[in-house]
Amino acid sequence: MNRTATVIAIILAAAAGALGARYLAPDEHGTPTEHAHGKPAEGEKKSGQHAEPDEHGADRILISEVKLAAAGASFAEAGPATLSDSLALNGILRANQETLVQVTPRFPGLVRTIRKRIGDQVTKDEPMASIESNQSLTSYELKSPLAGTVIDRQISLGEYASEQKPAFVVADLTTIWVDLSIYRQDIQRVKIGDEVLIDPDDGGGDIKGRIAYLAPIGALDTQTALARVVLPNPDSRLRPGLFVTARLVLAKRDVAVAVRAGAIQTLENKTVVFVREADDALEARPVVLGEQDSRFVEIKAGLSPGERYVAENSFVVKAEMGKGEAEHDH
Repeated sequence: MNRTATVIAIILAAAAGALGARYLAPDEHGTPTEHAHGKPAEGEKKSGQHAEPDEHGADRILISEVKLAAAGASFAEAGPATLSDSLALNGILRANQETLVQVTPRFPGLVRTIRKRIGDQVTKDEPMASIESNQSLTSYELKSPLAGTVIDRQISLGEYASEQKPAFVVADLTTIWVDLSIYRQDIQRVKIGDEVLIDPDDGGGDIKGRIAYLAPIGALDTQTALARVVLPNPDSRLRPGLFVTARLVLAKRDVAVAVRAGAIQTLENKTVVFVREADDALEARPVVLGEQDSRFVEIKAGLSPGERYVAENSFVVKAEMGKGEAEHDH
């Protein structure tokens, strides 16, 4: 055998040895297993892979808490809830007109000083500006008749101020009006004293209130009637001028087991909830649904109180299961 042939034989032998090592690398018990290029050996857990079905035959998949959190999924515990038949409404926040005053000059004249601007707090009888009277040519103080917040200013330094136009508007914002629009077909369903859940859409959750006033006439341009809720506003969370949504509660019913509406998915023609089990496993648990509202769905069978389930963005788990099925088919 010449030198070239010898080199080729050595290369082929090395390649055959490497191939054999790939498929015959022994495990810790001495059993040959495939474990090459970083692929997990059989039995190793990998996020996203299917686990064995449980005793009920339900599909299961392994997904870590970290991966679910990164995808925006969150958990909650199944348990009792109060379902409500509600009416969705739109509204706007307004300053309480019963605790609002227009501060108007007593005599016309030139504005010599301005001490307050929009957003400033004032106390009762606190000076806000000084005006030089046209009649006496002496200056007098323009004072606030109540404590509150300056929400408007209509004068500028050096200009002519008239008793015909307010110089400032001051409002006590510790209470706020929520003016809700009621469509004509729903007017008969709304009564003074009805419970309303106001959502300011600021991440702080709903605020509970009650209908305090129903307008006796409707609005010509929108063909709606006005219903008003008066809310306390000690922390200035509610700001006049902003839109809100609301749910007027028409009826309530308590149920023993319920889940968030976003938890319900359909998988292989079954209605399921993804329930957390041990070892990062999620089970696609078939459930029987009952009544529901905009937030919760009653579970009549398939889920027990206290079990943890994927409450929000559960479609992420459904997509992972779909990918796992596709890989399994191939």
